[in-house]
Amino acid sequence: MTPTDRILDHLKFLYPDDAEAVWERLKARLAAFQAAHPELRATVPPGERLTECDAILITYGDQITEPERPPLRTLAEVLTAYAEGILSGVHILPFFPYSSDDGFSVIDYTTVHPDWGDWDDVERIGAHFRLMFDAVINHISRQSDWFQGFLAGDPHYDDFFITVEADVDLSDVVRPRARPLLTAVATHEREKLVWTTFNPDQIDLNFANPEVLLRIIDVLLCYVDHGAEIIRLDAIAYLWKEIGTGCIHLEQTHRVVQLFRALFDLVAPNVMIITETNVPHAENISYFGDGTNEAQMVYQFSLPPLVLHALARGDASYLTTWAAGLTGDLPSKQTTFYNFLASHDGVGVRPVEGILPPPEVQWLAERTQAHGGYVSYKTNADGSKSPYELNISYFDALSDPRSAEPLGLQVRRFMVSQAIMLALQGVPAIYVHSLFGSRNYPEGVEATGRYRSINREKFRRADLEAALADPGDVRARVYTAYRRLLAVRREHPAFHPVGAQDVLDFGPAVFALARSAPDGSEGLLCLHNVTGQAQELALPSDVTSLPLRDIIRGRIYGQESVILAPYQILWLRPES
Repeated sequence: MTPTDRILDHLKFLYPDDAEAVWERLKARLAAFQAAHPELRATVPPGERLTECDAILITYGDQITEPERPPLRTLAEVLTAYAEGILSGVHILPFFPYSSDDGFSVIDYTTVHPDWGDWDDVERIGAHFRLMFDAVINHISRQSDWFQGFLAGDPHYDDFFITVEADVDLSDVVRPRARPLLTAVATHEREKLVWTTFNPDQIDLNFANPEVLLRIIDVLLCYVDHGAEIIRLDAIAYLWKEIGTGCIHLEQTHRVVQLFRALFDLVAPNVMIITETNVPHAENISYFGDGTNEAQMVYQFSLPPLVLHALARGDASYLTTWAAGLTGDLPSKQTTFYNFLASHDGVGVRPVEGILPPPEVQWLAERTQAHGGYVSYKTNADGSKSPYELNISYFDALSDPRSAEPLGLQVRRFMVSQAIMLALQGVPAIYVHSLFGSRNYPEGVEATGRYRSINREKFRRADLEAALADPGDVRARVYTAYRRLLAVRREHPAFHPVGAQDVLDFGPAVFALARSAPDGSEGLLCLHNVTGQAQELALPSDVTSLPLRDIIRGRIYGQESVILAPYQILWLRPES
């Protein structure tokens, strides 16, 4: 099927009575966009859109500030100085006017936050890095014109949101938060209950109304117009609601994602979709579709808690077993994983359901609290609560901030966690607080009352640059180590996002994998000691040949065994 055929097919499924009329309106939008951007129709082969050179930074638009300058302009300068040449892309978290949730309650989808800069500032970052934008389309701020129009009785917005009567049974709905699903609001007529999956300030949109779909498509095209190469679909699993179902991963939701993919394939085929679905692994990878028709990338949500568990226990067994099972999860060479360990959110633990035993998850939760962090809970179907997310900086999740351990050891422990993520098949995503070695920020929690603020500290430019100039500062130590790993990684095609991966079992103390370039031109053996003790490993002859060179530090290994120092990383390449 052509992209046009696919679009029409999805519209007929979603809106069987209105598909032709919706298509006529959509066709006019797409034609206008194509006329304005003929350059976006040139295609890059799918295998070349993402390579071993790609690594993406996750950051807020106002992450780095200085007096009397728009923070997006400051961000552009700092990233150009410190990240160009080692990072290829920047995921700017929502930089639009917002009312809560640090940007994820969007008031206006198409305007840059006036205190942060303008579209020229965003595009200035895009001159040096690939851009990822958030499409926060499951919900919109209650302060938005859309919702205010609904409250006031504007007929245009009458069906933009989901209203439910108080006596409707919603017990089957999957709940990601321990909060009420419905929020009472005063409209021009009467009090109504509107659907709010996440919080009362984030009002869910009604995609059963095709007018909502068309308006959101306008938003997505606006993002591409301003340079977005990757569109992140935030909380997409909950997009479509059908009472009597779990309202998660519905076929209509997948069809909307597939519709977006078909639109981009038609007007901007190099634009990629990534789905953010913080759910168990099998559900998560369903958003690859058949490998050609849905998301090109999905977040690897099981990775952060599994790497944390491996280093906290000094035992990579669960991580190794899980990673070995990933073989075959990529349905085509057009798809890959988006690997990350930390983000603006916490470490979700739902994705390890069925992977880590519940007592181990509870142990991680208790350890998080012992390290100065917090635990967020969700409500289960039986009314009980269970851990949903660990809120803590990843550095302090690994090392107790009150410990007397040498800082150097803590940095080594942290960097082996990051090296595991960098070595795995997929595209690495690095949170700005990981790149710069941030610790817990309890002052943020105290100021906002939100646990996630513990990992959302903002930087003053002068303070950040002073820390990076001090070789003894934790920020400088982590950043320097990260630069080395990223610089090495981009030089080796074995780290291509779809290069083959074979996870090896060298025992619980070491996470090991073999990577190879898609064309077979290079192979690497990647070893990561997850313990604080030296480990001696025998190198099986069927995995690699001697001698081996560590591509990180250049040392040659000519023996049939290697000794890894505590938390050491070895990325080994045959010399011959």
